[in-house]
Amino acid sequence: MKILFAFASLFLLAFTASAQPAAPTVDDCPIFPPDNPWNTDISDFPVDPNSDAYIASISADGDEYLHADFGEDPDYGIPYVVVDADQPFVPITFTDYGDESDPGPYPIPPDAPVEAGGDQHVLVVNTGNCTLYELYDAGFNGRGWDAASGAIFDLNSNALRPEGWTSADAAGLPIFPGLVRYDEVVAGEINHALRFTVSQSQRAYLHPATHYASSSDDPNLPPMGLRLRLRADYDISGYTGMARTILEALKTYGMIVADNGTSWFISGATDPRWDDDDLNQLKEVPGSAFEVVDTGESIVRP
Repeated sequence: MKILFAFASLFLLAFTASAQPAAPTVDDCPIFPPDNPWNTDISDFPVDPNSDAYIASISADGDEYLHADFGEDPDYGIPYVVVDADQPFVPITFTDYGDESDPGPYPIPPDAPVEAGGDQHVLVVNTGNCTLYELYDAGFNGRGWDAASGAIFDLNSNALRPEGWTSADAAGLPIFPGLVRYDEVVAGEINHALRFTVSQSQRAYLHPATHYASSSDDPNLPPMGLRLRLRADYDISGYTGMARTILEALKTYGMIVADNGTSWFISGATDPRWDDDDLNQLKEVPGSAFEVVDTGESIVRP
């Protein structure tokens, strides 16, 4: 009997482990450990007591529906490049937030794709050392790169930026882990939270964010790092394809306030294979279908 019980217990443990969603990866590198905040299932987290006020403030400027800030047009979305251990490291010259940036050199190719528009992000995943390198307002200068700010993230670690430091993103967060990527959507499953923007934020942040980008002390405005999820009772049965996969992820992993911008815009990687007609289904999802979750982190108001 004991042997049968032990066997049954081992079977249950094996079944439970196999039932867990796989952590996101790039080649053989994890995109942070499974217990990293980006990879945490928040579907059962309690609702934040101030959820209604936060949601109302995000929609207050008139943008009230979800929107994919990426698509078929290569001018939309945030590009990234994957390099290996052979990629040469080049010097980085910081033009603005050097005191809050990780010094170079970075393994960024001279032809690395640069985000179109004002932010001009450059994202590089080095699979040789499983490290993420990100720049903001970047441009190649003939020898290396100029950038307003930059950050380096060990993809095997849960370490945060120093308190009060920015990154290549306003909230001090990595950008790459929060992108909707074509390969995972086609595979039918996104196992991480998404990055999104709000038109106004407060002068505060929640971990894993480490930086604020506002002068407002309004407690009803979202702090950087605030986490939302699509409500469990919001019916997504009528959505199909790419949009359905994204909405399922938003119910399970949610999305994190990462920058100021147009409210309810979620970020994705640049890829000409996106189907705009499919993604446009997201525009039917109102902000009121979301709720703010309590992650257990305290708001930091410097």
